[in-house]
Amino acid sequence: MSGLPGNSRISQVPESVEVVVIGAGPSGSIAALTLAEAGRSVLMLERRTLPRFHVGESQLTYTAEILRQAGLYEEARAQGYPIKTGAEFVFPSGDYRRTDFADQGPGRFPTTFQVERAHFDAFLATSAVRRGARLVQDAVVHDLITGGDGRVSGVRYEIDGQQGSVRAGWVLDCGGRASKAAQLFGTRKEIPWLQNVAVFRHYDGLDERHNPGKRGDIQVAGHADGWIWAIPIWPTTISIGAVMARKTLRAIGNPKSALDLHLARAPRVVQRLTGATPRTEIHVETDYCYFSNMVTGAGWMMAGDAGNFIDPIFSGGTFLAMATGREAARTLDRILSAPGSERERLLAYSNFYKTGYDSYTRLISAYYDSGYRLGAYLRQRGFAVEGDQHFARVLSGDFWSDTNAFTRYLRTQSQWDTFDPFEPVTECPIYPELDRAERAGMVREAATVQG
Repeated sequence: MSGLPGNSRISQVPESVEVVVIGAGPSGSIAALTLAEAGRSVLMLERRTLPRFHVGESQLTYTAEILRQAGLYEEARAQGYPIKTGAEFVFPSGDYRRTDFADQGPGRFPTTFQVERAHFDAFLATSAVRRGARLVQDAVVHDLITGGDGRVSGVRYEIDGQQGSVRAGWVLDCGGRASKAAQLFGTRKEIPWLQNVAVFRHYDGLDERHNPGKRGDIQVAGHADGWIWAIPIWPTTISIGAVMARKTLRAIGNPKSALDLHLARAPRVVQRLTGATPRTEIHVETDYCYFSNMVTGAGWMMAGDAGNFIDPIFSGGTFLAMATGREAARTLDRILSAPGSERERLLAYSNFYKTGYDSYTRLISAYYDSGYRLGAYLRQRGFAVEGDQHFARVLSGDFWSDTNAFTRYLRTQSQWDTFDPFEPVTECPIYPELDRAERAGMVREAATVQG
């Protein structure tokens, strides 16, 4: 995507705005778009030039609904991204099973996209600018401006060697791992049981006729030393990655060798790659999983990866970034309209943020603890899996609703606790009407049984 609107001239940066958004990734862009549509003055500062490479290519079906609600779905569909209708999970034994997202039940998107993140992120940033947000690229935020009372009131940044600052009523940190709020307030903690590393590259010349599964699906193949992902990001381009323990990569020594060795353990993925050519560049992601107990404060908030990053095995990262970015923007709009509500609304947002990431962390932790056999793990505990709507919804982004028995169970497992105690938000932010209707039906059914 070329011709992205925005600039990198310090003379064009305003002196003050209502909200500064650090980062123009999915969380920052959807937040800026939401704020701009609400009539707020919003500035996005992005430290790189868009488009830029990023991992996290496979999307959840709940992401498609966020795009629809933002008026972006049809335009996203027109980009030509591969359509994803399900997910194939290959077990260490070589057996496999597929989850079809249509199993969620009526009223929910049964499909979503696989995307090249560089292109998709630029698409979202462009959309935010078109809705009225201001974007400045190549703007490196160095620190947050704080007053004597500790309240954040803006940021200091650098563009092409020139120093500048911008004042703001609020700073929304969507800066991912480079989060300035996390650095300033020391919020970040590791998740000790999810400290892995990912090695990945793209392949060109993909021919899905060689795919032993279903066109467009993500494949997740577990083996004794980790797991492999296969995500088609364009009709003829696929992302291949290997996730493993840090010590496993150190023992092998070379990232390319590690990727090749682990890929060879996934014959169904190898078959899919027949005739495809690997690109030269290999990427490595370390410092893998972390969380923050504090995601809001006086004059600032976090969204997306700024406060949390969780293993990508169930593709929830972009969805959680967009869901929290949108909710942060809505929260800020309400606070700006009623400043006296700040404390209450920040607490509500913090609980919302933590609920989503907590549920996702537990889902992934269960997958690892099950030896990459989540379905068997759940069946042993009395849950249905095949064709079950709640299982399909969990894999689609249902991280809040308390109508989902899987999520309720996972929340009881104290071995996967991360955040300090908080009050969960138990209504789905993506399909609230369907969630309320299902909850009402459960109450009526319980009353009938008791009667």
